[in-house]
Amino acid sequence: MRKIPVLPWLIIASLALICALLLTSNLGRIHASNLPSTAGLLLYYSFLPRLATGILCGVALATAGLLFQQVLRNPLAEPATLGIAAGANLAMSASIIAFPALLVFGLTNLALAGAALAALVLYLLIARQGLDPLKIILTGMVISLYGNCVNTLMVLFNHDYLSDLFSWQAGSLNQNGWSVTQFLLLPVLLLMAVSLLLARPLMLIGLSDQSAGALGLSVTKIRVATLAVAVALSALITSQVGIIGFVGLAAPALVRLSGVRRFTQQLFCVPLAGAGLLTLVDQLAQFLSPAGGDLPAGALAGLLSAPLMLMLLFRQHNPTIAAAPLSTPAIRTLTRAHLTGLLLLLLSSLAVSLFLNRPLDTTAVWQLLEWRWPRMLGALSAGAMLAVAGVLIQRQSGNPLASPELLGISSGASLMVVLLVILFNQPLVQLFPAALAGSLLAIFSLFMFGFRSGFQPQAMVMVGLCLTNLSMALSILLLMSGDPRAMMLLNWSTGSTAGITAERAMWGATQALLLIPLALLLQRWVTLLSLGHQTARALGAGLRRSNMLILLLAAALTAGGTLLIGPLSFVGLIAPQLARYSGAYRFVQQCLVAALYGALLMVIADWLGRNIAWPWPVSAGLLCALIGAPWFLWLLIKSGK
Repeated sequence: MRKIPVLPWLIIASLALICALLLTSNLGRIHASNLPSTAGLLLYYSFLPRLATGILCGVALATAGLLFQQVLRNPLAEPATLGIAAGANLAMSASIIAFPALLVFGLTNLALAGAALAALVLYLLIARQGLDPLKIILTGMVISLYGNCVNTLMVLFNHDYLSDLFSWQAGSLNQNGWSVTQFLLLPVLLLMAVSLLLARPLMLIGLSDQSAGALGLSVTKIRVATLAVAVALSALITSQVGIIGFVGLAAPALVRLSGVRRFTQQLFCVPLAGAGLLTLVDQLAQFLSPAGGDLPAGALAGLLSAPLMLMLLFRQHNPTIAAAPLSTPAIRTLTRAHLTGLLLLLLSSLAVSLFLNRPLDTTAVWQLLEWRWPRMLGALSAGAMLAVAGVLIQRQSGNPLASPELLGISSGASLMVVLLVILFNQPLVQLFPAALAGSLLAIFSLFMFGFRSGFQPQAMVMVGLCLTNLSMALSILLLMSGDPRAMMLLNWSTGSTAGITAERAMWGATQALLLIPLALLLQRWVTLLSLGHQTARALGAGLRRSNMLILLLAAALTAGGTLLIGPLSFVGLIAPQLARYSGAYRFVQQCLVAALYGALLMVIADWLGRNIAWPWPVSAGLLCALIGAPWFLWLLIKSGK
């Protein structure tokens, strides 16, 4: 007789008790109103519709997560991690801002089209590589990150008009009537009924495609139908309440931990768990709102999803991706002419950044130099530091997909900076120790999970993306809190150079001039580690000491660059690759050439950000991220081949 686990049921009972207490507390606040008629209106037109909407959304998101996980055989799959919700969200934002004529089709249909397009892009990127669990989630999360970057860019351009939209997109369940509940009820019930019809075929597909095909099932048709139902559920909810993660991930995991193994049983239990979890999150958001402003349930759920993903990733015992060695491009030689051309290009970009800008008013050039040179110097220093940090991390790990941004090191620095700015009101220029501590904390987390997964490249990047999502969720919560420093932090986190003062620029340049030469002194250790740990130990290298020094210096470089341009630039990924494609294979050569490329990329991005949409500035970090995310996906596909 199979033993039923006790701990998960204790957790479920505890969560149910907390949810009941929060419900009672929030109801008590309504009835404590001085006017009984007001309390009745709030109860009928706000509290109860919000509760019903939360239950329906929890049911739909949990079912969508279970369907995605079953058909992809991946316990980490859900609408948020696969980029489906981000695709729906981006389609609605783009329609409202750029193509308002499309609104005649309705937001729900536009969200469905965006979700379907994101699902199609995901399928095309992974179609030739099989249903590899980590690679699917890795691709989906980068698609989600890319969509969120584009959406953030549009919000920054139209903040005065879209502040309410941004709040709604964060996953708000606020209601002022029963219209959303009535709209969702019938479609959710119909899609749930279709998912029940797919229960038996999906149970067979969960075993293997060969077994299902031997029993006469059309695996492709069942998979497409299931994905269509899951995408429709995701788009439907996103169109009405915005992006809400966590539920599609946590509800199936909690049901499995409680001992429910059969898929047909899970299909009944998971929607109930999803409804309870989202109700709990929403009631917690309402309970905390008087102290922290109007907290969106989706942003609060995002804070909970990152630790949960890390836990599930930690429990995944059999990742199927082998370590990816540094790919070797066609043999090239770094010539003096190439290096001279790169230096001339950088000097030319500096001159253009200082003297050729919109508006073309030559009389004001010299007066504007005092505003331009700090931004240019800050972008140059940050690009160089992040590029060298990327070289160190890729060399130390043997992973061409590694970078400070993708491994979460930049996000760790960003998290610590944001917390200290909000809690202690410290200026950014004084927060290098805090950023360094955040980077080291992220590196510690990476090592903790790295030992579990054998330091597999894609698993390490997954941990980093979880930390990045955690940072983005915290930024959304701070933006919704009403704190006047929130917009400044949002601009900084997207890579804006507008706030770089002369003091910050000089401090960043000093850090670059000190830390980059220190990195060059590590040549022997980095070269030995790239040969493998056993070879390095045999040649006399102290592995613990050398790894610690390399990662400490990479953390310092990342902290310095992040303080200047935020956590989402992707320079640490692109610049080392460009250096290697230019023929810089030796460590010192790659560091120097990557630093030149990183500086060049950020100077050009800063110049474009100031001029491409003048007089409205565009964040330089966002421009680099919009280039870096497709570059990463191309590298991922190439490594799969």
